[in-house]
Amino acid sequence: MLTTKDVSPTLEEYLEAIYKLERKNGAAKTSELAKMLNVALGTITNTIESMEKQNLIKHKPYKGVNLTRKGRRIAIDVIRRHRLSERLLTDILKIDWSKAHNIACKLEHAISDRDIIRRLDEVLGKPKTCPHGNPIPSEDGEILEEELEVLVDLNPGERGVITRIVYEDPELLEYLASIGLVPGVNIQVKEKAPFDGPITLKAMNRSYALGRNIASFILVKKRHVRGGR
Repeated sequence: MLTTKDVSPTLEEYLEAIYKLERKNGAAKTSELAKMLNVALGTITNTIESMEKQNLIKHKPYKGVNLTRKGRRIAIDVIRRHRLSERLLTDILKIDWSKAHNIACKLEHAISDRDIIRRLDEVLGKPKTCPHGNPIPSEDGEILEEELEVLVDLNPGERGVITRIVYEDPELLEYLASIGLVPGVNIQVKEKAPFDGPITLKAMNRSYALGRNIASFILVKKRHVRGGR
């Protein structure tokens, strides 16, 4: 039986990327994988063939790639290691959250022993999310998903709490941190400019104008105010 230890770091990265694209779009297209992993399309094709032979994925021409049960189990294990590594970096080593993601991409492959991961989870206090608000899978592979809304979909007057930053790009994270729009902050949409213009928010008694591309990476938990106020 193929285990996590039998999978190379490269294949782990592929499985992780496929999992994320599958969650977002229902399947991972090879062109999207090439862009996410920053590799040539020909390289993607060869790796996909290898992964299919190992029963890690199923590839349907013109539709995309989906993980098998075996592939999904390994992908979730990699995500668990990655997000616990991010917590180690930010909570213990005090690394800035904008830098933690890229460093954790390397650590997730180095820390593969289940006993070490279990101990790391305990030392960190069994955190439920990574520093960017994304859920950390449990040891048995369960992921607790909250019912969240994409910030860009909120209407003027609606309120929410920033809960997750789904695109962990260092520049984006550094920018959001610099203006204080991080998980746990209460926001209210004040205005949405027409023709895909910026969204104006109120948070911490200040106003912020965000482009819709940035707002599409922020998930919030809507707040319902009594009396409609």
